[in-house]
Amino acid sequence: MALDTRMGQDIFWQTIGSGPRPALAIHCTLGASGLWKPALEPLGDQITATAFDQPNHGQSGGWDATGAEPGAFQKLVTQIAASFIDRPVDLLGHSFGASVALRIAAAAPEAIRTLTLVEPVLFAALPESDPEWQALRAKQDHLEEMIAAGDLERAARAFMNDWGAGQPWETIPEHHRARFIQQMPMVGNISSANFEDPGQIAREGGMEAIDAPVMIVHGDRSPPTMPLVCNAIAARLQDVGTACIPGAGHMIPATHPAQLTDLIAMNLERA
Repeated sequence: MALDTRMGQDIFWQTIGSGPRPALAIHCTLGASGLWKPALEPLGDQITATAFDQPNHGQSGGWDATGAEPGAFQKLVTQIAASFIDRPVDLLGHSFGASVALRIAAAAPEAIRTLTLVEPVLFAALPESDPEWQALRAKQDHLEEMIAAGDLERAARAFMNDWGAGQPWETIPEHHRARFIQQMPMVGNISSANFEDPGQIAREGGMEAIDAPVMIVHGDRSPPTMPLVCNAIAARLQDVGTACIPGAGHMIPATHPAQLTDLIAMNLERA
């Protein structure tokens, strides 16, 4: 475990496993690096995975969204993640972390040995005419309105209802609720990037350049947009497998780590 400065941010990171293959795991919004442990520890004889806490998450330093351009946080986390890569890696990402992983892979496909995307929230992969995209966009607009109005607790409730682990808000420990509320301006910056794609991940020829084996995972109880996004991304990749975990919602690394371990292992075997 270590805490050092990357891209001007105080970043906590840890390693999971001691195997010969380097890996990098990027967590979801409002999560932390430790969420990867249950899924990755069983693979510790194959990979040495680095997992870091994004700014304003876990044990890393804070990040102020005030005045930040839409997508600024995605760009920052992408730069931090890239700073951990010095040779081809097995790259893993969950939710927002999967969007960051996909951004790295599209920009530098030669740096990726395998790519595992768990519930990637790159909504820009869908056409804006899609009814599910439009429904989710309306929810995003409402979330941004609540954040702009300073109604951060209601925004946090709404966000966790859609993208949490299914735990009722009232049963979440108070200190976690307080942090989620504090993080809502950051969430607004992140969520806007999922739709507007400032990193141009969905550009023509971007994802198509990824030649590493890719595994895309979603749950059958996830928001209805997720299988559509996963299929849209998969259709543009050269070497891809997809998997749906029965009974799983959005927080697969936390709720179904054993199934995720098996799927990651399958993808590792392909390269």
